[in-house]
Amino acid sequence: MSVGGFAIVRSVPLLSLLAIALFFLIGLVSSPMPEATALDYGKEILVGTDFSGRDLTESSFTKANVRQCDFSNANLAGVSFFAANLQEANLTGANLRYATLDSARLIKANLTDAVLEGAFAANARFDGAIIDGADFTDVLLRRDEQAKLCDIAAGTNPVTGRDTRETLFCR
Repeated sequence: MSVGGFAIVRSVPLLSLLAIALFFLIGLVSSPMPEATALDYGKEILVGTDFSGRDLTESSFTKANVRQCDFSNANLAGVSFFAANLQEANLTGANLRYATLDSARLIKANLTDAVLEGAFAANARFDGAIIDGADFTDVLLRRDEQAKLCDIAAGTNPVTGRDTRETLFCR
């Protein structure tokens, strides 16, 4: 049937379709969003990228070039930086609890007020790093790197309240 050149469609099927579409739309809007999942940046070249304030829990930066990246105030708990280039990276206030830093290059990295509790940093290099207020509680380090860090260690971590020198077992 048509009226004035427009086709009139039976209204019952159209209403049914609209009701079904509305049901799915409401279901999509009201359902909770999935939580962020860990990201894999392995072997990526990410020089100068801004990751500040991001939650990157358990992400992987294995063998990535993250030189001069900004990770300030980021949640990096459980992140793998295995053999990553973190030269001149800003890790100020970052949560690096239980992170893997084995064989990572943290040369001239800024670790001011970072929490590295329980991190695995065997064979990591910290030449010229800034570690004021960093918490190294239970971090596995080579003795020579520990000695270098003790030479420059100062401050107290504002999150944990621990003295940087004490967390490194400096004499």
